[in-house]
This record gives sequence, structure tokens and C-alpha cells, in this order.
Amino acid sequence: MGHLDRRHFLKLSASTLIGVTLGGTALRALAQEQVKPGEPLAMAMKYVEKSVVDGANCGNCMQVQGKDGDAWRGCNIFPGKVVNANGWCAAWVKKT
Repeated sequence: MGHLDRRHFLKLSASTLIGVTLGGTALRALAQEQVKPGEPLAMAMKYVEKSVVDGANCGNCMQVQGKDGDAWRGCNIFPGKVVNANGWCAAWVKKT
């Protein structure tokens, strides 16, 4: 290995740290399972992937988490899983 001075070492360390952090975040997002309407909790909450209630969907519910515009987002009602932003369930409450 060639000469590695302190400046290059710090740049390499910072780049590695950023890469590991961003990569871990991306993997966590991909690892989340989508809620399936046939699951017991989803059935109990009357979850559907396409809302039939005018003006009410998971994307504008106060229970949803994550970034606006994402197609699949986390939800307080279904921990560890993601819901379709166009979906709906009985726990829907308009985001203020």
C-alpha cells in the first residue's frame, strides 16, 4: 500500500462512515415488509391498498411516518411494516 498521510486517512474514514450509514438506512427501508390486506391485523383494521374513501388515504393520515411522496411508508398501526400511501384503514385520522 502506498503512502497514507493523516489527511487522506481522515478523508477515507469519513467517506467510509458516510457510506456505511447511508447504506444501512437504505437496507432498513428495503427490509420493511409491506402490509398485506389478508393479514389478521390488516383485516381487523379494514386495511386496503387503494382507498375508496374520498379524500382519505394513508398519505394524509396522522399515523403514517416517513417522507411525503413515498409510495410505501411506515405506520404506527402496523409496527415494522409499510403501508401503501394510497391505502386506507379504520384508524385513519386526518393529518393536521
